[in-house]
Amino acid sequence: MKKTFFTLLAAPIAAAMIQAAPSDTLTVLMDELDELVVSRPVMQVTNSKQELKHAELNRINTGQNLPYLLQSTPSLVSTSDDGLGVGYTYFRIRGTDHTRINMTLNDVPLNDAESQTVFWVNLTDMASGVNSLQVQRGVGTSANGGSSFGASVNIRTLDDIFLKEPSPRPGPVRAELDFNGGMYRTFREMVKVDGYWGERESSTGAWHAGARFSKVNSDGYVARASSDLLSYQATLGWARRNTTLSLLAFGGKERTYMAWNGLTRTQIEEDRRQNTAGWYMDNNDNEHFYDDQTDNYQQHHVHLNLTHRFNLHWSLSATAHYTFGTGYYEQVGLDNTYWCYLHDIGQYGLRNHFYGGIITAKYIHEKVDVQMGVALNNYNGTQYGKMDTLSGNGMQDYYKGYGDKLDGNIYAKANWHVLHRGQEKLSLYGDIQYRLVDYRLSGDNEYTLAAVDEHHTYHFFNPKAGLTYDNGGHRLSATFAIANREPVRTCFTDWHDTQNSPKSEQLFDYELGYSYSSQGRLRSGYTMPWHIGLNLYMMDYKDQFVLTGELNMLSYALTKNVDKSYRLGAEFQFGVEWAKWFSWQGNLTWSRNKWKDGDTWRTISFSPDWIAGNTFSFHAAGFNGDIQTQVVSDQYLDNTASSDYRLKTYTVTNVNLSYLLPLGHIRNCPDITIKCQINNLFNSLYESNGYVWDDGTFKTAYYMPQAGINVHAGFAVRW
Repeated sequence: MKKTFFTLLAAPIAAAMIQAAPSDTLTVLMDELDELVVSRPVMQVTNSKQELKHAELNRINTGQNLPYLLQSTPSLVSTSDDGLGVGYTYFRIRGTDHTRINMTLNDVPLNDAESQTVFWVNLTDMASGVNSLQVQRGVGTSANGGSSFGASVNIRTLDDIFLKEPSPRPGPVRAELDFNGGMYRTFREMVKVDGYWGERESSTGAWHAGARFSKVNSDGYVARASSDLLSYQATLGWARRNTTLSLLAFGGKERTYMAWNGLTRTQIEEDRRQNTAGWYMDNNDNEHFYDDQTDNYQQHHVHLNLTHRFNLHWSLSATAHYTFGTGYYEQVGLDNTYWCYLHDIGQYGLRNHFYGGIITAKYIHEKVDVQMGVALNNYNGTQYGKMDTLSGNGMQDYYKGYGDKLDGNIYAKANWHVLHRGQEKLSLYGDIQYRLVDYRLSGDNEYTLAAVDEHHTYHFFNPKAGLTYDNGGHRLSATFAIANREPVRTCFTDWHDTQNSPKSEQLFDYELGYSYSSQGRLRSGYTMPWHIGLNLYMMDYKDQFVLTGELNMLSYALTKNVDKSYRLGAEFQFGVEWAKWFSWQGNLTWSRNKWKDGDTWRTISFSPDWIAGNTFSFHAAGFNGDIQTQVVSDQYLDNTASSDYRLKTYTVTNVNLSYLLPLGHIRNCPDITIKCQINNLFNSLYESNGYVWDDGTFKTAYYMPQAGINVHAGFAVRW
């Protein structure tokens, strides 16, 4: 925010200075202008956007997956199967589930093309390699991947700094070692190293190389909900004058014991940590739990980026990417019936390839910023099932399904700085995108084993417009956007509406925001910065996919089209730095989330009316402390608004403490930080997710218990 203002203010001043500057000063000014102007993002500044930096994310990072590190984000609710946030982890924003939130990493789509999910368990400890992360609630700006129906999450990795710096300086090799351990045998180990060599203006250019390796293990809060996770990230970059070339490789491998069965209220009262997954009876009718009731998957990504800056205003970037994923999960009991024996063993597997190219051109000027892009991505996936037939031949294939998805888009967006007079600024924003999706399914239905032959082509036009007015710390913004999104695979393979085929959904998003930032004078001349912000939104849907609360036999959440629905809400944020050592931040979301059932408006599932967050931060003499509290009101597990199928209101408080040891006086001594994380300080016994089981004659609710108080501690060493 401040950088954008400074950029607009500095550009014409610097241009005038260049006219009269001596040659030695000219080079410095050109470098600074290059950083300020060329790297400026082309997007509208609104109150529905939040950006988190590397330091902020990793101050609270003890091995939980990324959604748990984002809990301070307004309107965001996270949950996990294992109760700790280490195993399978999910999140919703404004009641919208993660399959309809567009997520990118360095502008490359991160969502799986068919399920449209990001499985964070495959990318454990991703925060260690993130430079910045931006969450845009509502319909975000045009980018690559699917349309954002609740929000968009844009991740930039650490090597992105190298691409944006106009003149990176050579420096020593830097290394970092992190370790922490805690309750439920949870451990995280991370090692990272990177360095810069050479000069960008030299004939050989500048080089950057870096690598990270992370290992996370946990038994989980839920019984046998173990996680054995590893991830890696490696980058190699070269830059010479106005050209940069970088290669990024990252991925991970996981083995987790299934913990997605959930518990009834009666089971929770008996033992909230019990896990029914893997239960079977031997031939003598003795009860056991299957040791290999596990999910096993690995995913590997490669990005190759080339960026060239033609002058102070024009730049062109091209990225080629490839993702390979393979794995399976194994379970006892092929048909999800309660009674099962050891010989009823099945494996359900995936093997997929995702690849494509992205080209982006950017023009940045003090009057107008323009960005244009085109992307073409292709997905080929195979789903298969195997079972033990007791024939003595081991696992035998019993179904194979295929998915092929071509996804292309072309877009253009621009910021026009209409007025810039002192502190008064007015800018207009426009954004148009055309997206083509061609989706084919063939082979066998993984649920009914019937033949599948589906071919659907979607043409989507997604426009957006907005304005932003700034004056003396006041900011007013307004946007209108249209987004369209195609059905996911389960909509075709497990669709219960026999009268209608699944339709694509459409969203009309209206946002109005106001914020004020101020600085006041306190005693001894201390300046107390503070800010407030209010964002109003109306998200009007056509054929929205709402969660039914049910799961299919592979434990994917099922959805259905509803003709008319809306999400209406207000998001309030505030922050104040009371003293140099103490600050206070908070947010509050009120919303109404309704769908029309005949003549009756009903509440949409998994959509709380209230979400509140509060953070007290302390920092002095190397000590940092955060006390973070989140309150989430009642949510319904299905769309009947029945109290029998409801998640109750819960409040969770986490405490994060760290201390940088005062060792600066010791020569060549690394920085050593001691840290401690206390999650759920007041031992709240709550459930943050669940589902309903309805076989036509029997319907009940199942809940996912989350951990009570749990403590983790460790250290970080940086050279």
